[in-house]
Amino acid sequence: MATKETTVDASIEKGEVLTAFVESMLEPYEPSPKAAIQVDVAIDEVFSNIVQYSGAKSVTVVANLDEPTSMFSLTFVDGGKPYNPLENDDPDVSLPVEERQIGGLGIFLVKKTMDDVRYERKGDQNYFTIFKKIR
Repeated sequence: MATKETTVDASIEKGEVLTAFVESMLEPYEPSPKAAIQVDVAIDEVFSNIVQYSGAKSVTVVANLDEPTSMFSLTFVDGGKPYNPLENDDPDVSLPVEERQIGGLGIFLVKKTMDDVRYERKGDQNYFTIFKKIR
């Protein structure tokens, strides 16, 4: 199992740093282009939500790749306020755009494109983990 970890300030500009960190880890394993793009989008959505809404000062990201199964997981750890986005109802995407509620589309997209998504609160930390088979 390959594992890497990094911590960045909770600022939108650091999203590119996280994406580059994950891409550099995955590149030697030759993920499918579709999986790579879906992981990049998930990083952007999850990280931007943490930055905008949690109040956290920093975010630690733990990346794991189980080589035999090609299952990649990425855990976002932050000390922001407790919030489980998975408890929210999915947006009604059958409605015309102008009739939809604002918010929730990013996490909905993450849930639809990842193989699994989990949230846990441990002590004063939020743990949001995405799982994606990369090949």
